[in-house]
Amino acid sequence: MFFSTNATKPKTISFPHVSEEKTFSPPAFAIVAALLTVVHAHFRVLYPGPRGNFVANDEPRFCGGHTSVTTNRTTFPLHNGNFVIRTGHPNWSLGVYISTLSNASSFNDFSPELAKPFFRNADAGVYCLPIDVGATNVTGLVDGANVTLQFVFEGGDGLLYQCADLTLSSTATTVLPPNVTCSNVTATATPTSGAVPMADTKASVAGLLAIVGVALTFL
Repeated sequence: MFFSTNATKPKTISFPHVSEEKTFSPPAFAIVAALLTVVHAHFRVLYPGPRGNFVANDEPRFCGGHTSVTTNRTTFPLHNGNFVIRTGHPNWSLGVYISTLSNASSFNDFSPELAKPFFRNADAGVYCLPIDVGATNVTGLVDGANVTLQFVFEGGDGLLYQCADLTLSSTATTVLPPNVTCSNVTATATPTSGAVPMADTKASVAGLLAIVGVALTFL
């Protein structure tokens, strides 16, 4: 039961909704992310504590506009943890990426291996969702490791990003702050077959071009 609550080398990524692999170079990621800063949306990570202060206009930027690691990391369960988000969007998708670098400061610092596979949900609201960080096939996820999660959200009006800096613990349990409650406790989620995720990993070429085209109409 869950709680109520540097590299310049191009990456080769397999997309969930296309059979072939696509390769993007870092400059392409930066261009797309910059264009997406004109998009506004609503999504917040309530737990674990997010990196930096929430600024809605910065959500389309890497880690919500915060490139420096927080000095107050959240002690987080290595296994069987939970995170809490709030969104005003219906029909949204979300996935979680992880970095084992001590100072994750760009999209390229995150593994293409998802810590939480992308899933889709039909309703807006506050959601408590399970995540098993230690089960992710990424080297370095051990007791005491400092890691960063990047939450990638798509609600129909652009890609949004928030990060949380953690210290993993094999003995920790999810302890929600007093001001965080959650009425929707979700143990399972419906995987997506066509989510539009992190700018450098999970969107098809066509999907990215469509998003950029929309963004350009605001310039």
